[in-house]
Formats: sequence, C-alpha cells, structure tokens
Amino acid sequence: MKNIILILSLILLPFVTNAQKVFTADYSSRADVKVFVVDYQSQADLCVYKVDYSSQAGKNNGVWYFVDYASQADKVIYFTDYASQADIKIYFVDYKSQAGWKKKENIHFFY
Repeated sequence: MKNIILILSLILLPFVTNAQKVFTADYSSRADVKVFVVDYQSQADLCVYKVDYSSQAGKNNGVWYFVDYASQADKVIYFTDYASQADIKIYFVDYKSQAGWKKKENIHFFY
C-alpha cells in the first residue's frame, strides 16, 4: 500500500506545484502584467528572485521561474521602458530571503 501511495505522489506531484511561473512577452498587448525594473530596492513594489527550477518557485511571493512558452506560465509579463508605463515596479535581488512584496497594493496583479 505504501508503494502505491509513493508512486501516485511521484506521478501527481508535478501537477500540484504552486510555482509562480512567468513568461516574458514581446509585446505589451500580450501581457497580463507590465513591469519595470528599478535601480534600487527601495523603489520596488516587488523584490524578485529568479530560480533555476520550477519546483523552487513560490506562489505570489517574488520567487519566479521563467518558462519558455506562454502556455506554461502562470503570468505573462512585459518589461516596459518607463516606470510610468508599468503596472508594478520590480527589483531583482541576489538572495531568496530578500524576495517579497514591499508595497502590497499591487499584489492583485499576480493572483
């Protein structure tokens, strides 16, 4: 019985992960959210940490995994050239512990 449960959990695990998978669109009209990368952490709404594997990503906490196709993504984003064009401002951090929302009034964009 334990073996059956183990096998089923290994098969179903990829389907129940809560990764914040992100795809970068080429055009703003194809994006769910427009983001601008700021120069300083204090200017950001969200601090983002990029991970190498989707299993490491979080759910709406700034831990992102960039996917290759829009169909794989939880959210499609577009990087704007100006802060005034963006829905949120992000800052890429060096450590996972630094990731997270700094200004929570825009948190709804990633639900």
